[in-house]
Formats: sequence, structure tokens, C-alpha cells
Amino acid sequence: MTDIRKKLVLVGNGMAGVRAIEHLLKLSPEAYEITIFGSEPHPNYNRIMLSSVLAGGSSMEEIIINDLEWYHSHGIRLYMGHTITSIDTAERKVYSDKGIVLPYDELILATGSNPFMLPLPGAEKEGVIAFRDIKDCQIMQETSQRYRKAVVIGGGLLGLEAARGLLHLGMEVSVVHIHPYIMERQLDEPASVMLRKELEEQGMKFLLNKQSEAILGKKRVKGLLFADGEIAEADLIVMAVGIKPNVELAQKSGVKTNRGIVVNDYMETNIPGIYAVGECAEHRGIAYGLVAPLYEQGAVLAKRLAGAATDGYAGSVTSTKLKVSGVDVFSAGQFTEQPGTRALRYQDEIEGVYKKLVIQDDQLVGAVLFGDTGDGAQLFSMIKNGENIKGKEKELLLGISSDALASPKGNRLEGMADDEIICGCNGVSKGTIAEAIQSGGCTSVGQIKACTKASASCGGCKPLVEGLLQLYAGDNVMTVKEGICGCTTLGRDEIVAEIKRMELKTVKEVMNVLEWNTEEGCAKCRPSLNYYLGMLWPEEYIDEKESRITNERYHANIQKDGTYSVVPRIYGGVTSPAELMKIAEVAAKFEVPLVKFTGGQRLDLLGVKKEDLPKMWEELDMPSGHAYGKTLRTVKTCVGSTFCRFGTQDAMGMGVRLEKAFERLNTPGKVKLAVSGCPRNCAEATIKDFGVVAIDGGWELHIGGNGGVHVRATDLLCVVKTDDEVLEWASAFLQYYREQAGWNERTAQWVERVGLDSIKEVLEVRENRLALQERIHTALSVTTDPWKQIVNEPELRKNFEQLSEMKTV
Repeated sequence: MTDIRKKLVLVGNGMAGVRAIEHLLKLSPEAYEITIFGSEPHPNYNRIMLSSVLAGGSSMEEIIINDLEWYHSHGIRLYMGHTITSIDTAERKVYSDKGIVLPYDELILATGSNPFMLPLPGAEKEGVIAFRDIKDCQIMQETSQRYRKAVVIGGGLLGLEAARGLLHLGMEVSVVHIHPYIMERQLDEPASVMLRKELEEQGMKFLLNKQSEAILGKKRVKGLLFADGEIAEADLIVMAVGIKPNVELAQKSGVKTNRGIVVNDYMETNIPGIYAVGECAEHRGIAYGLVAPLYEQGAVLAKRLAGAATDGYAGSVTSTKLKVSGVDVFSAGQFTEQPGTRALRYQDEIEGVYKKLVIQDDQLVGAVLFGDTGDGAQLFSMIKNGENIKGKEKELLLGISSDALASPKGNRLEGMADDEIICGCNGVSKGTIAEAIQSGGCTSVGQIKACTKASASCGGCKPLVEGLLQLYAGDNVMTVKEGICGCTTLGRDEIVAEIKRMELKTVKEVMNVLEWNTEEGCAKCRPSLNYYLGMLWPEEYIDEKESRITNERYHANIQKDGTYSVVPRIYGGVTSPAELMKIAEVAAKFEVPLVKFTGGQRLDLLGVKKEDLPKMWEELDMPSGHAYGKTLRTVKTCVGSTFCRFGTQDAMGMGVRLEKAFERLNTPGKVKLAVSGCPRNCAEATIKDFGVVAIDGGWELHIGGNGGVHVRATDLLCVVKTDDEVLEWASAFLQYYREQAGWNERTAQWVERVGLDSIKEVLEVRENRLALQERIHTALSVTTDPWKQIVNEPELRKNFEQLSEMKTV
């Protein structure tokens, strides 16, 4: 049977273009045969969350909006790592840099934007980058392992997020800004000064009123020269000074461009059949860089392509609600005083709260909120609607009460327009959430998140989502529990209890018996169930590989170009000349592009082809370092008393013993250990999941540390005298964490949630420790090294040695 569907091609696999496709699939799922080309080797991901990836708080998998299964389930052909280089507008064909030629009936250009790089002398030097995509994050992470001083040019939102991430990576960071105060496009001076003070307390340095003149250094950057003659030392310079629409492809193809690709109210270009949406598009002279307007454009375009009635896109009034390095900030409209306006201010230096309202002719025309942004959406709605606020000024300035938000009638959420954006990260409107509650039957935040993606990213809109639940679901919301995902109302503890009570032994069985809402589950609950079943029945449960993330399925970390990295285990960071020579020989044999020391004292072989993985593992003949999964990653050590004159205990010996004891241990989240040979703590044991610090005559045991986006120092669990006691307490703690924490919950989060005292209460009883230790030994006894297993089993090995295409149909 001939496929009569039109051929729709999307150039650009980013947030704006794919959101338009999502809308189109809802309106007319069978109308088009859809193909998407993306230059990056990743599925659609949330660019807003890049700062979290940079700081280590999120992985690539965690910021993916639509995984490969989504494309497959909707019949979308995806070409990752393909750049469209030309368009034949007469023949209606697109050409990729990898030889793909594809016809189209309708073509969407969603090519996004490029970072603006200052044309400074020396800008081409090594170590000068932008902050725009996953590749930039990886460069910064790698640089932080070798260098110390970073300079970020640009004191806007993007620059501050880059600076915060670099701080988390351990670099000394200076932010250079040409203006006298930071974020001048979003904040007035008082709010900006408060923000700067907060960031300075976090360790950020600021060089304001500075004009950059030249980048110094030979091959690699060494410093930044200013017009006043001063020099800032720098091993890395990140330019975050703005973006410009990516119009090169459109220009070459005869599509009309100005600053961006010129479109009308229906996102149509001057060439029939070609549309543009997102940061690359220019509508009525404006190219938008915020996500909410881009999603509004996508909704209009989807209706146009589906043949549905639409009024067209009329432009957007923009607002900014964001979290800058842990500080809540909101601004909207005209927030600086102009002739004919008056400003009302409230400032509380003790609580760190600042509010400013700008009023003209009894209408709210602008607002700035710092520290407390809960009223931002309501204020923005009033700015857009031109509501008369005479007599309400004091109420608005001091804050809309929480009672008003929760009240089912007469509140501002009720009066908010349906097209008002509630979730800025994912472009979800009030009307979409209301429909999910009223028609879709959603009665919890989790269900709304699964249905609409509202609150699925930064979580800042959760109070508004809860308010809408109260408004539209009423008493029903009180009787519905939020489950581990939108597929179930059951929480972690309930699921684990039911698996134990009914002795459920497979993921499918759990879903059926516990009446999952979706037959196949989702990317959140399937890995959760897989972990809980393996934890409860270690000797019986057969691990379900398809429920694991890509990295865990292939036992290697996938990189930006589709290759993989191989990290063999090096116990306690202690190796030998023979082992180093073996690694070097294998790296040379397989032409590994890059070999890098990791922060966990191991060697990372980067750029390995998928089909070469088993052969490399075989040649190395070393255990997997499990650098890709929710397992024990590393045990970092210093040289301790073996060589160091300050060392009081054998840190390397203890580190090797711990790593050999717990390698291959599956855990709810990744686990890192460290052993320091004295209180100088060179191995950074006090920011690890389990840290051991040597003291005279014994060891301090620390738990619940994290060095990622939310840095957390450990809590002191206890002090012990012998090495055997260290192993006993470590075994008990790790097993208790395995049994009690939720899947994907790191020890830092778990310890904060349950409290140090409750953990001590259990572990201080030796009978409990010994029972936990026995259970962890049982779990470890059934594990095997995955590399050796794949090398020795032909059926497993062939899955790797068949070349995989970087696309899904």
C-alpha cells in the first residue's frame, strides 16, 4: 500500500522544533512522514539544564526530553550527528554532510542560534570557548582536571551559570562584565547588587566595568588583557556574551533573512513549504531567545501544518523566572523607571528578599523579584492583561498570600489566561495543565509531570502546579498520592513492600499486579523496578538489561560523537608499570584518540567505537571500572603513611581493600568512596558518599557527601580503631542505603531526608551491622564482571560487533 502521507523534514533537533512536532502529533498524528536531522549526536535534550550537567548535578540521560524510544514509537526517522548543508528549494530536497539526500513536502528550519564570540585578538587560542552545548560542558569538565583559573566574559544569566558550574568543578572563577552591575537586562541595580553579594559568598569574583582588549598566551590562553591595562590570569576563557540566530543554511538557500530567518505570523518564510521556528526565526523584527516564546511559535506552526484554525503568532511579552546559582530571580516587562511611571520597592536584607513594581496609569508594567519569586506568574499575567491595580499596590508588593493561591475560587490562578506559561522550562501553559486535570484525570503533581512535562526540569513551577491542582481537582487531590512516576500512584516504600509481600519476581509482573497506568512503564519506573527487584532477590532475579539506560546496557559511557569511553578499574588509584604499559598498548592498537586521567585516579580511554569494545576489554584483561552506572565508581586515596610524612594510616591499602570488597555493587545512585591518610584530607573524603579519614590510632567514618551541583559535606558517622571495623561499618552503611533509598537517590539526598540520627540508631547495634553485612555479601556473591561476561559469551558479544547506525527509524 502506497504511503500517502506528506513528507515533513525538520532541520534541528532542539527544543523549539521538536516541541512543534509534539503538537503536530497530537493534532494530526497520521498526516506526515516525519524525518528529523540533528547536528549533535544526542536525542532532543533540555538546553536550559546544561548548567546542571556542567556542575555534575545531572547526567546527559537526565536532561533528555525525548529519548530514542519516543522517536521510534512515533515513527520518526532521526539522523543524529547529521548537518544539513544545502536545500534544493526547486526540487524540495535536503542534503546532509554525511551523504543523505531526502525529499520533502514541508520543511521546518529550527537551526537555533550560535554563541557570539568577541572578535578579540587571540580568540582562536586553545582554551577559549563558548557555553552553548554538551561539547562545551565536556571541555570545561576536562579543563578543570588540569587547570585552575577560569575567566567568564559576560555577566548575564548564561555567564553566571557557567561560572557557577566552573566553581563546582574546583576552578577559581572571575566574571568579567562591561557594565557596572550584572544581569542588567533582567534586574535593576539593587537586585543586581544583592545577587552579586550572594555569588561572591559562593566564591565567585567579579571584574565590572571592564572592556576586554586581547587574549594573551602562545598556543593556549594565559590571560585576558583589559583596555585599562590590567590583566586577569586565565587557563580557560568562556565567552557568554550573547547569541545570534543561525541563518547560514537559510541564506545559502535563498530564504529571506535579516538578523534571523524572516517569518510571518504563521511561521512561514518567503519560500512556499519552508517554515522557521525558534531562536533562528525573526518575527516582526524580533528574534526571541527565551523558551516560552519559542514554544508559542511551535504551537502555531503545528496548527498550521495540521490544517487547524489558528489566529497566528502575534509576538510575546517576555518574562524571566530563573534560579541563578541557587538564588531565585524574576523579572518581567519594563522594570526600570521611565517618565510617567512610579516604582514601589520592598527590601529585606536579612532574609535576602527584594521586590519592585513599576506602575503606569494604574497598571502594572514591570516587576523585579529577588529571593522570593512565588508571585511572579501572577504579576506577569497582570502585566500582559493590563489589569487595573489601583488600591491593590500594597497587597501586590508585600506578596499574594498562599491562602489566595490555594483557595478554589476568586484567586489569581483562576483569573490567569489559559495561554499563560506556567512551566517556562518546558513551555507548558495553564490551559494545558487544566485540561490534563479536568479531561485527563490527573490528580497529582507526578501525573501532571508525566502528562504535560510541567515541573519536570528545574521544579521551580511546582507551587503553581499544586495551586492549579487545588483549583481544578478540589478535594480529589488530597486523596491521591504522588508515585515514583506518572505510571503509578504508589511510592517507593509501598512498591518495595508489595514486591516482598507477594514475592513478585519480574518487572512485568510488578506492573501487572500493582496495576500500572501504562502497560510498558516509562524510563523512570522501569529502571527503578529493575533495581528494587535485584536488591530484594539478588540470588533469584535476572537483571532486565532493556530496563537500564544506554550506558549501562553497553557498559561504557557514550560520548558526544557516538563513540564510547572505556575505564578499567584501578583499585584505590594504585597501579603498576606493567598495568600502565598494557593500557598504553591497547590504546595504541585501537587508535584511541584521547587517554585521560579521571578525577577518581583512573585512566579513561575516550573515542572508542562500539564494535571495538569487546576486543578492547579482551586485550586489557582488566575488570570494568563501572564508570557508567549506578554502582561503586571509585575509591580515591592519598599515599597515606606509606610515603607521606603526615600520614597516620595506610590509606592506599584501605582504599584497595574497600574497592575490591564493593566493586560491581549495584546501588540506587552512583557511589564514590575515598580514604585520606591523615586529617589534611588530600583524598577529599569529606565530600564522598562514604569517606574514611585516618587519625592517630584509628579511622573517622563519614557519610552522605557530594561534590556535584549541590555540594554537601559529610556527616561524621563514627570513629573506629581497626581496618576490619571500617569494612564492617562500610558494608552495613552501603547495604542500609541500598535497602532504604529510592532509585536515583544519592546518599547525600538520602541522609538529609532520613536524618543522621536514624541511620546511627540502626548501625550502632552490632547485630544489625552484621546482618546488613551478610546481605551485602550475598548481593555481591552473584555479581560478575560484565566485560568478561560479554567477551566470553558469543550471543552477548555479537550485539556489540554489529555496527550500529546513528539513527532510529
